Amino acid sequence: MVNFNDDTLDGIFAALADGTRRRVLTDLEQGAASVSELARPHAMSLPAFMKHLRVLEDAGLIARAKDGRVVNCTLSPEPMRAASDWLARYEKFWSGQLDSLARYLYHEEEIHPWKTETPRKPQPPSSSGSRGASTPPSNASGAPGRTRKR
Repeated sequence: MVNFNDDTLDGIFAALADGTRRRVLTDLEQGAASVSELARPHAMSLPAFMKHLRVLEDAGLIARAKDGRVVNCTLSPEPMRAASDWLARYEKFWSGQLDSLARYLYHEEEIHPWKTETPRKPQPPSSSGSRGASTPPSNASGAPGRTRKR
């Protein structure tokens, strides 16, 4: 397996950071395609699309080959494997951390079960005319009042 340095991984992840480029890679999973075929579903100019292809090619994720007037692109899987391997190291770490958290929460639930409160019954309105039972006045202002004519 080829070892990739940090600069190479930076380029791979930078290339994968854009949705247009990820879609191009998805389209190339079906096999080689011409630049015009790849550009068709994207709402951008051909020069703008070519910049996306250049980023993918610089990262090593695709290879371009010219056959006459047609430029075909193919998927290069090796850099994607390197990115996947790098992510897998951290997946193991986070899986272990999340498993540990789950064990801790399970243990806490066993020791201190969640207390569920019984819902309170609504109190019937009091018939006394005391101020405590009335609703507070609204702070919202009403419609503008009459204006004085001169």
